[in-house]
Amino acid sequence: MKDWVKGRVVAKRQWNHRLFSMQFDAPVADFKAGQFTQVALDIGEERVGRPYSLVNAPQERPLEIYFNAIPEGPLTPRLSDLSPGDEVWIASTASGVFTLDAMPAARDLWLIATGTALGVYLSILRTADPWERFERVLLVHGVRSSDELTYGDTLGALRDAHGERFSFVPVLSRERREGILHGRIPPLLVSGDLEARAGIAIEAEQSHLMLCGQAEMIKEVRTFLEARNMRRHRRNEPGHYTTEQYH
Repeated sequence: MKDWVKGRVVAKRQWNHRLFSMQFDAPVADFKAGQFTQVALDIGEERVGRPYSLVNAPQERPLEIYFNAIPEGPLTPRLSDLSPGDEVWIASTASGVFTLDAMPAARDLWLIATGTALGVYLSILRTADPWERFERVLLVHGVRSSDELTYGDTLGALRDAHGERFSFVPVLSRERREGILHGRIPPLLVSGDLEARAGIAIEAEQSHLMLCGQAEMIKEVRTFLEARNMRRHRRNEPGHYTTEQYH
């Protein structure tokens, strides 16, 4: 049985009609950047919980999650209705292995996300680890429309702090905006447009990629990488890419 602790909402931000960030105070254990927690509400006689990546760095409080409110979902419509002061349940301990701990050395770190998967990378980028271990860090964020390009202040602060070592490449699949790549991430990799925009090539000898988001995106990017003789990273078999799937 999961160990829950009581948390309290301290802030909420609505980015558009369905995207929310929410911050909590809760007495949870320390965690690693890239891990996820469970957030739950008591609905009727059932405690309904779902996993959410933590957006804040391990040394930062309050805890923060980033989520898409799905109208037919069992939890997110109720979660998005909460206000500061409302109580929630938080897992006492975070989980997950989508962290930098066991990743092999490389020159370039590519962080590829769709939708709310952006959040896990913001936690990682707010720590010293990627900047101590990699020369270049490239964050690619694929969304449908420009109102889903969120956390602009955070991304701007990362650019200010790390200069040319940090690149952010937004991708819009259903809207055209000047200066922003249009399409889906996998075809833009195949065409070479994504690497051209980033100004750096994906190479087995120099690159490690983290893939997080929609299952189809991950599947297609894996196919692209494996055609370049790049393999999935495993603890007992070092590789070139690491995945975490968001549903």
